[in-house]
Amino acid sequence: MTGIATLAIAYVLSQFYRSFMAVLTPALTAELGATKAHLSLASGAFFLTFALAQFAIGVSLDRFGPRRTASALLMLGGGGGAILFAAASTPWMVIAAMALIGIGCAPVLMSSLFIFARVFSLARFSVLASWMVAFGTAGNVIGAAPLAQAAEAFGWRPVMAGLALVTIVVALAILALVRDPKSPPGMDQGAVGFGGYRELLRMRVLWPIIPLTAINYAPTTGIRGLWSGPYLVDVYGADTLMIGQVTLFMALAMVAGAFTYGPLDTIFRTRKWVAVVGNTIGLLAILYLAVDVLTDVAAVTVVFVLIGLTGGSYGLLMAHARAFFPAHLVGRGVTLMNFFSIGGVGAMQFATGAVVTASVVPGEPTAAYSALFWFYVVMLGTAIFIYLWARDAKPQPLA
Repeated sequence: MTGIATLAIAYVLSQFYRSFMAVLTPALTAELGATKAHLSLASGAFFLTFALAQFAIGVSLDRFGPRRTASALLMLGGGGGAILFAAASTPWMVIAAMALIGIGCAPVLMSSLFIFARVFSLARFSVLASWMVAFGTAGNVIGAAPLAQAAEAFGWRPVMAGLALVTIVVALAILALVRDPKSPPGMDQGAVGFGGYRELLRMRVLWPIIPLTAINYAPTTGIRGLWSGPYLVDVYGADTLMIGQVTLFMALAMVAGAFTYGPLDTIFRTRKWVAVVGNTIGLLAILYLAVDVLTDVAAVTVVFVLIGLTGGSYGLLMAHARAFFPAHLVGRGVTLMNFFSIGGVGAMQFATGAVVTASVVPGEPTAAYSALFWFYVVMLGTAIFIYLWARDAKPQPLA
């Protein structure tokens, strides 16, 4: 259990790194001349490298186990990228740093899910995956008001340097404490190699699940980690502390949402319809902002909280797909679905940057954000519609 606890702490760091830039928007703009396009590229670079690394990580998990896979990448990519971020003197150094951090964080959750899939029953997988995500989402909390206060007190560069040190220490703890689970008897984990992904992609039962897996998390993390800062600054004149307070509430809601999704599939005996209802509520919340982009900070905070609560279906969708994986492809299966999840977020970060940039109207700051929210509505609505054709995976009651 100490190994799982260490991976949970590492996942807190992973969640922090994917969301902290919204709070630092004013400082990065003032000191480095970072534009919205730069920030979108930096955030997208994290998710793109995170996603692309999944294929090699899936093979590495099956061949070498989670201990060596997670510790090596977190130390070199996560720790090294945070050091580069702290030393950044141009926006492009920030983009490169975020790309490195994405590679470093890429194996952390997958290592945990790999262990869950090998050690625990399928009925427990959804709860464990959702609760790991919920615990890790505390990184979003740290990346909100606490980060804003630390940056105000000490400066963002010393704070990032300190986080680099913490990341390296956690990576060493993973190497020391995580124990690789035993493979099923007679199973050669490395024999299939990258061909295992072709076998998975030929499974038509996964096809309707993939679009929602790719899109469900994108609006939540995009708003929380990237667009909440610029939106609150441009439309409401918010400062760093106000951004930190609003995003703190959203981050807490994301934690609560992930915990809530965990047992719902066993309570209602369906994964599909829990995901449909939850994501539809989130869709309606985003639609509210698309229709009324200029409201007030209190209303925006409430809507952000609702989006955070309903955007935590990642663990549920992973469990839905996990129900159909063959035993010898568990590592590659979870990383394939995570590729679509994180890759979808990364692609949406780039796409939303283009949408916002193309929709700017001089003197009308609301125009760009109205286009942003409508874009999220269309993409999420399409993914939910496709998911309606997914075969349900009805979980057994917990033992």
